[in-house]
Amino acid sequence: MLLYIHGFNSSPQSDKGRETAQFIAKHYPDLPFYQPQLPFCPKAAMELLKGIVENALQDGQALRFLGSSLGGYFATYLVEQYGGKAVLINPSVKPYDSMKAWLGQQYNPYTEEYFDVIPEHQHQLLKLDTPAIIHPEQIYVLQQAGDEVLDYRQAINKYHSCKMTLEAGGNHSFVGYKNHLPAIAEFLQLTNC
Repeated sequence: MLLYIHGFNSSPQSDKGRETAQFIAKHYPDLPFYQPQLPFCPKAAMELLKGIVENALQDGQALRFLGSSLGGYFATYLVEQYGGKAVLINPSVKPYDSMKAWLGQQYNPYTEEYFDVIPEHQHQLLKLDTPAIIHPEQIYVLQQAGDEVLDYRQAINKYHSCKMTLEAGGNHSFVGYKNHLPAIAEFLQLTNC
């Protein structure tokens, strides 16, 4: 199975989400593909993701994760806890710190919902931290140095032992993402899922 995990205040309806779904539908139509809209509460989001993963394991499916930004942070936790392989796009490394800038009411343009980011969310994120990458061979990082939201150097430091593509320029949404989908599929060994 492939589990696509969107970032903070995003959605499966983002450009990356839609491009991923179209690519999977075209090239891997029989692959179990999950792309949930995550709750805004990190604890609730992880409970949803764990439920999907544990059901897949019960069905004997190989685990594959594709996470963007905060989704990359979640994917790192899941691959370290459950195994499998993960591709991370401009992953958030310390969302429990960067979340400080978002405390208060937020608006999601995809779901048209208002929600509150509270200090408890930072504590929930900290509990999901993976300070050291135990299985670097299971992770592939796609990083653009022009990320205007997150400091790309944090990801370079954390994932230094993992397979990595670092591009100059770009932005947080990862310019040219769909061009990387074949390489993502190859690393994740989607034909074997």
